[in-house]
Amino acid sequence: MITKSTLSLNVDDVTASSDFFTTHFGYTRQMADDGFASLGHEGAVDIVLLRRGIEVLPEGFRDQHAAGLIVAFTVDDLAAEHDRLVAAGIEITMPLREEPWGERLFQVTDPNGVIVQLVEWANL
Repeated sequence: MITKSTLSLNVDDVTASSDFFTTHFGYTRQMADDGFASLGHEGAVDIVLLRRGIEVLPEGFRDQHAAGLIVAFTVDDLAAEHDRLVAAGIEITMPLREEPWGERLFQVTDPNGVIVQLVEWANL
């Protein structure tokens, strides 16, 4: 039985990503050490950040970067989240848009290039 979900991301600067997620998305640091941070969130998947090259990863995976990955958060008020992040000085890297299937979204990017997408679903 699965009791919790955690996403693990390899990044160059663990502190920068950790600060980004704790400051702007309500995560809290559960544990941290050199090259490692574990972030928790009551309503979302937990995130573990690992510094690229850290030996806890298998040798063939140590230098990979979290690329081609989107961390998506469903929110209740997309426009308010957009305004909040803009007011905080966060660059919107994909403008607010609506997809034909009813998904409204925009994207920001953390200091390590991790794409964060905020989503609100239209009532279909």
